[in-house]
Amino acid sequence: MERRLAAILAADMVGYSRLMEADEEAILVRQKRHRVELIDPEIARNRGRIVKTTGDGMLAEFASAQDAVRCAIDIQENMQRREADSDPDHRIQYRVGVNIGDVIFEDGDIFGDGVNVAARLEALAEPGSVCISDIVHQTVLDRLGGYFRDMGQQRVKNLSRPIRVWQWQSEAPATVDIHDTAHSQRVRYATSADGVQIAWADVGRGVPVLKAPNWMTHLEYEWGNPMWSGFLERFTDEVRLVRFDQRGNGLSDWEVPEISEAAMLADMEAVVAAAGLERFALFGASQGAGFSVRYALAHPDQVSCIVIWGGYVRGRLARKTQEQTMLYETACRMIRDGWGATNPIFRQFFTSSFAPEVGPDLQKAFDELQRVSVSPDNALRIFEMNGLMDVSEDAKKLTVPVLVLHAVGDRVAPASEGRLIARLIDGAEYVELPGENHFIVEGTPTFDSMCDEALAFIAKHS
Repeated sequence: MERRLAAILAADMVGYSRLMEADEEAILVRQKRHRVELIDPEIARNRGRIVKTTGDGMLAEFASAQDAVRCAIDIQENMQRREADSDPDHRIQYRVGVNIGDVIFEDGDIFGDGVNVAARLEALAEPGSVCISDIVHQTVLDRLGGYFRDMGQQRVKNLSRPIRVWQWQSEAPATVDIHDTAHSQRVRYATSADGVQIAWADVGRGVPVLKAPNWMTHLEYEWGNPMWSGFLERFTDEVRLVRFDQRGNGLSDWEVPEISEAAMLADMEAVVAAAGLERFALFGASQGAGFSVRYALAHPDQVSCIVIWGGYVRGRLARKTQEQTMLYETACRMIRDGWGATNPIFRQFFTSSFAPEVGPDLQKAFDELQRVSVSPDNALRIFEMNGLMDVSEDAKKLTVPVLVLHAVGDRVAPASEGRLIARLIDGAEYVELPGENHFIVEGTPTFDSMCDEALAFIAKHS
């Protein structure tokens, strides 16, 4: 057994099983040609060594991080040209991850964190791109062509700490202006009742507002993703916004023993304590509505008011209709088979529900948010938890002021669910807004109206 520092390149073919099912012989022939004519020669030219191969991928070792990244970029650029004339549904594309770290060599194989991280980076990469760790980025910075986009801190399997990830793209991405407030954000960790580490941050000044947990969050990445950036900019200009990544998401622990309503409530309590909040408003989007109800009922002296956007207190299964049950079961299959995939079949299903009114660029941003914020397994666990949620009886007992805001055409949480919340909570105000997006997307009349109504309500009850 030998241990040494090495640069590891991990690569796999995107949609391998689907491609093989469609035309096994043709894919094998093309894959072999790419290996013989491009991939193997590039690895050798850059002084690398293939350690092992699988049906859809490989691991290679390099003495230099610069050699490994140059090899990965050359392969990806040439693959684009070689597959340019192929049908998009049958196009061979690779994802590549590169990391440098301590690696164990034994019996012709390699092991260790250096290898595990490279494999996780590969899984984060978009088809045709390369993801590298921060230590690799520092090593190759300004020495290679192309563009490396900062993907922020990411949780990777088998590592207790998050790592910073950079993604190479063949074309320069559109410039994203990050709000000045984002640079003052500091991510910290709170320990929940069962020992799970919950990442949280507070930004802005003024009335404290705690954002309840919702699906697909990433404290750092959201600032550069248009699905959330507009909301963050508008709110942090006027309030102190306290956010956290729910367990299994973003920068919080992903390998968790329990994902349940009780565990989520305990996570909220841990963040409140860590942030030193005494009295604050709650903002609950989507599933956050149910958790806001539960928290306010358990801690009525702490909560000044609740604002709910696109929320529900009954999950899809709790609504007990054939249509909602069918949608729930279909979504579960889609999560299992295509979470974060670029296949338009999967993307169309989720975007048609969460953000049907957005254009192609925002659809891509939604795809990316899926990939970087939560694993398929955790996405399914959270979705199943939400499907069974029913806090209708708790809602009847609330005494804090509540504002319910809902898009009339919301397909994830129908407007009827928003009206139900307003009926259940004594004295709740209900405002129905135009639009169909479940997300709070900047640049729409719904966005401006939602922010105006929410911030005015919070100020009134502070």
